[in-house]
Amino acid sequence: MKLYHCKDARSLRPLWALEELGLPYELINMPFPPRVKEKGYLDINPLGTVPTLLDGDLTLTESTAICQYLAEKYQPNALTLSVQHAEYGDYLNWLHRSDTTFTFPQALILRYERFEPDQRKQPQVVQDYSQWLMSRLRCIEVVVSNKEYLCSNKFTIADICVGYALYLADKINLSHGFGINTKTYLQRLMKREGFKKALKRQNALKDIF
Repeated sequence: MKLYHCKDARSLRPLWALEELGLPYELINMPFPPRVKEKGYLDINPLGTVPTLLDGDLTLTESTAICQYLAEKYQPNALTLSVQHAEYGDYLNWLHRSDTTFTFPQALILRYERFEPDQRKQPQVVQDYSQWLMSRLRCIEVVVSNKEYLCSNKFTIADICVGYALYLADKINLSHGFGINTKTYLQRLMKREGFKKALKRQNALKDIF
């Protein structure tokens, strides 16, 4: 397997999952944005986004889907919940919420606060979506008030996918809106050996935000 990655981008999700699962893989560290700075990347992923996972003839480009694919194909039940599990629906909901509800607004914040030229920056968009994100993150505060992980008190890829969204919020100076339970939850996740190994694999890359 090959994982194409940029520092602290959404590709950190599958990188973390690969380390937690102990799977063999080749990491292709790239400068950001790879569609401009990595020659030939658009031939691999015409979207120009990160991550890209190659596994034989299969190409995957969505970070949460890659995590689910890796966990279900290579180590069923290690970082997942079975369909028969009472909290399986909650588990799926957290997986999809991690991107559509948590990471999506952060992409807008980053774009209109940091990545666009000065004349195209939109402070009102940044403010609105920062507030929008903080209101959505309250659901995490409630769930982790009395347990260590999101589902069945077991570490799963739902924690990886949601945990990345919290890590990203912290990196872009939005963690002031976290409740105490959310802060403690993120700290717990960041102490995991899989997460620390994933960060170490990207040390040589320049910060992108």
